[in-house]
Amino acid sequence: MKREARARPLSWWLALAWLGLVVLAGISADVLPWLPAPDTPDLAATAQPPGLGPHWLGTDPAGRDVLAGLLYGARTALLVSLPAALVAALLGTTLGSMAGYWGNRGLRLRTTSVVLTAVFVLLNLCLTSTSAAVYAGMAVAFLGLLLIARRVPNQLAPTRAIPLDALVLLLIALLTSVPRLVLVLALAALLPPSVPTLVATLTLIYWPATAQLVRAEMQRIRQLPYMEAGRALGLPDGRLIVHHALPAIWVAVRATLPLSVATLIGLETTLSFLGVGLPPQTASWGRLLATARQDPTAWWLIVLPGAALLGTMLALRYLTQVASPRTQNAK
Repeated sequence: MKREARARPLSWWLALAWLGLVVLAGISADVLPWLPAPDTPDLAATAQPPGLGPHWLGTDPAGRDVLAGLLYGARTALLVSLPAALVAALLGTTLGSMAGYWGNRGLRLRTTSVVLTAVFVLLNLCLTSTSAAVYAGMAVAFLGLLLIARRVPNQLAPTRAIPLDALVLLLIALLTSVPRLVLVLALAALLPPSVPTLVATLTLIYWPATAQLVRAEMQRIRQLPYMEAGRALGLPDGRLIVHHALPAIWVAVRATLPLSVATLIGLETTLSFLGVGLPPQTASWGRLLATARQDPTAWWLIVLPGAALLGTMLALRYLTQVASPRTQNAK
């Protein structure tokens, strides 16, 4: 372990130190007593350059503190990109592994279970204003009906093959046929601006990348001798997937997580720069960059948030390159 730590290049430690600084900035934004709120203007110091007065890194044309914008912007970037990357990886891994393992004929379900699930999903989509208690009652009733459906004889409710692979590929094709930024802008413009809504939007458009990777890996691993031996011994499919296939696939998924976070930070910054996706009072690096349009001579409004964004994305991309299986095998 010590030898591996010593073998790390200096660039790896610099990237890790920069990311640690970004995380520290996001955590400390709320606890620093001398830091003003990012949306509090100082009308006596508008468009003030760095190093003058109490505002160490200057102010924007509205008199808002740039240092506060950078720290709170780091927190916004973390609150949006990390949950979106993790949920997208989880969703993509789940759908990709199921599609790659079962294909179009490997998963068979009772007709009654499929019908009940479709009805439950349609009711959830139609009853958007229903209270949480009604949703809980519907969920309990749905589970009860599923248990009853399992006891129906096969003659009355035969099982049918579910074309899971075709369905997942269709969803991927629909989401990837539109440019990612255009799709995000369209969804962000239709939905109310908030951090949870933006996280859900980014998750929805980003999971296909992980699903394609996991699906290809699962199709390869499914044909390996130890997986065929497990099926010959009668091991359940769930156990084969969770305990034997996913640990091997997780290496590739883990290597892509830093790149996913970098991409999502870039998307969040672009949306904030355009004024969509987040509430107007939420600080963001993109919103800080957008204030430079009001005063093009305020170079610090471009250099400081631009350097923070560039450094974070370069550090994440470098960690992706170092963590990739090809780089580790080359070593």
